[in-house]
Amino acid sequence: MKRCVVRPGERVRLARLDPDGTPGFSGVKDDGHRELNKLTARLEKLQELLYAERKHSVLVVLQGMDTAGKDGTIRRVFTGVNPQGVRVASFKFPSVEERAHDFLWRVHAQVPARGEMTLFNRSHYEDVLVPRVHGLIPRAVWERRYREINEFERTLSEEGTTVLKFFLHISRAEQKKRLKDRLDDPTKHWKFAEADLQERPLWNAYTRAYEEALTRTSTPWAPWYVVPSNRKWFRDLFVSERIVATLQGFRMRYPLLLPELRAVRIR
Repeated sequence: MKRCVVRPGERVRLARLDPDGTPGFSGVKDDGHRELNKLTARLEKLQELLYAERKHSVLVVLQGMDTAGKDGTIRRVFTGVNPQGVRVASFKFPSVEERAHDFLWRVHAQVPARGEMTLFNRSHYEDVLVPRVHGLIPRAVWERRYREINEFERTLSEEGTTVLKFFLHISRAEQKKRLKDRLDDPTKHWKFAEADLQERPLWNAYTRAYEEALTRTSTPWAPWYVVPSNRKWFRDLFVSERIVATLQGFRMRYPLLLPELRAVRIR
């Protein structure tokens, strides 16, 4: 985990991080799947505890280049959890109403309540990525947003929400392969969008934008994890392990029977 976490103040260089790697795991794909199945079963029980106890909340942020696997991570890692206590929020291009407010207005409305886990499939970080790369807002604006994001996440942390942020790191060659798969496989045609091809020539610009965002917003209360994601099974294993470890750290217990209900039990 130490090899993947971005330490506060550390300058991120994505080219130095191997997206094919499996840091901390010496097994092969089948071993990874077996471990993931164990973690999935454990997560199901821990998420029920989280929902029952209602003392903590968890925000999981998933970011990455197009085809990095945000949807796949959600589908695989959260198989079996109770949908009553888990929500997925996605942030597309802001609406007219959303643009009339500050950029975090629509995000704050989606954060988890106590007992909940919310997954951001893309997030408030889009507002320091796309506008920067496409020159939609002045530099002074997206520069200021790093500080505002850090303060926003610190507020969440101090109010009892644990923020887990994962950057799913793939190579440009792997992205090409996955885009081609979407065109070749009839069951994946629905995933393909021409906009993905239009963004692909901007790979280097997005890389620089992500490197600065990861550098400027990895904090003690909300650190970033750079997850090698060319191997989908390792990506899912890493994210699952971090979430399970976080929930286990809460040392949760099922609530005791209320005094007024003990008499009912006796009757």
